[in-house]
Amino acid sequence: MKKITNLVLVLVMAVGLLAAGCGGEEKKTASAPAGKEELIVGTEPSFAPFEFPEKDSKEFTGFDMDLIRAISKELGYKKCTVKNMGFDALIPAINSGNLDVAIAGFTITEERKKQVLFSQPYYKSGLAIVVRKEINDIKTFDDLKGRTLAVQLGTTGALRAEKLKGQGTAVKTFNTSDLACIELKNKGADAVISDLPVLQYFLKNGGSEYAKLAGEPLTAENYGIVISKKNPELAKNIDKALDTLKKNGTYDKLYEKWLNIAAKRKHMLPLYSRYASFR
Repeated sequence: MKKITNLVLVLVMAVGLLAAGCGGEEKKTASAPAGKEELIVGTEPSFAPFEFPEKDSKEFTGFDMDLIRAISKELGYKKCTVKNMGFDALIPAINSGNLDVAIAGFTITEERKKQVLFSQPYYKSGLAIVVRKEINDIKTFDDLKGRTLAVQLGTTGALRAEKLKGQGTAVKTFNTSDLACIELKNKGADAVISDLPVLQYFLKNGGSEYAKLAGEPLTAENYGIVISKKNPELAKNIDKALDTLKKNGTYDKLYEKWLNIAAKRKHMLPLYSRYASFR
């Protein structure tokens, strides 16, 4: 009888230890698809502070890069591989199956939603104008008529500039926002239209020597992660992961790290003043 009692006690202890072990594991939002250990991510890394080359490294860094790596980890992938591509090549690469997701400051638009799925919005941005310091007569979008503009190919800034064509406005397109800003510096353009936080990062990191913001932001836009329409399950899981990262504080830490804004205040401030610390 004693042996049976001892055996029962051993079994109870074993079950208890097993339960404790399971309870101690980090709970993930969802599991990576069976047999798939790597998340393939596409980006165009010339969009600081969201994605740009890390100094003295082949890796890419920035808000988007940290966020997608955190999402990948939350979803249980063992590896997150980031591929450098032209911005206008990212959606075709998603649709051809060469990428699982793309993250590159993509504004969620109705036109793009016809081609791909988007995650829930993860960042609110807006278009703005930068001009050379000596230009004082550009304050609004209408003031750009008859000017020469520099924009990044495939962006909402480029689409906005196209609306001025036929009104004496010349539009020069470049593969990166950096090249558009260099064209401004070289006096090959009167203004650059791009995303406000990107332009403010550019000004903070040397651009203010010859350039300045002109007027108020033109628009308010939401960024989303791009996923193929063939993979709605991944889109759903990414949304769940984003929700988890917001609840556990990871998102707020990344927001404060890269955008220099106290995360708890970001929803209380108007779009323009949210980025005041970048000046």
